[in-house]
Amino acid sequence: MTHAYWPLVDLRLATGDVTLRPMTEEDVGPLADVLPDDVEQNPIFPSYGGRHGRLARGTTLRQTYWHSLGTWRPESWNLPLTVSVEGTPVGVQTVEADGFAARRTVDSSSWLTTTARGCGIGKRMRLAVLALAFDGLGAEVAETSAWHDNAASLGVSQSLGYVDNGVYTHADRGRVDEMRRMRLTRAAWLQHRHADVRIDGLPACLPFFGVA
Repeated sequence: MTHAYWPLVDLRLATGDVTLRPMTEEDVGPLADVLPDDVEQNPIFPSYGGRHGRLARGTTLRQTYWHSLGTWRPESWNLPLTVSVEGTPVGVQTVEADGFAARRTVDSSSWLTTTARGCGIGKRMRLAVLALAFDGLGAEVAETSAWHDNAASLGVSQSLGYVDNGVYTHADRGRVDEMRRMRLTRAAWLQHRHADVRIDGLPACLPFFGVA
């Protein structure tokens, strides 16, 4: 362990040539440079006069990163992981939970650069955080959601054993449409865990996730 005060920095997930590590301050700028326009961002963050397009989205990405660190508690956490392929950052995979010690339930979201899509990376990065959740932290349920017409995201979820868990109406940047909820249980995960995922640096992080 090299970061005694915040051991999450040392957490590493790897499957094949895909690696995931907690986002750092140094990652934010390069990731903002390649953040696709179609990626939904957290609407809780403000807009600033004179900042539009990529500049505004990069500002929101930075505040999202700071927020995840500044509000972290064992009872409620949000872990954004920088996804790299052979050392090149290609996106972000997030896993989060509220009341994890009692509910044993996580939620996830992700994005990839446009050039990294359609290469199987999305499935491998989801597998990595599911391994962290189920095998590393003892989760019982993983949830996620996507627009009803986001075939790529829904396809990844279905291939990993998620099942439909209802719909809800969502609004983002002028679009109002249905989102599909998806749910994966521990039993289904054990049937679909078909990739080797290496997890390093987890033991020192367990108290931060609310795991004794």
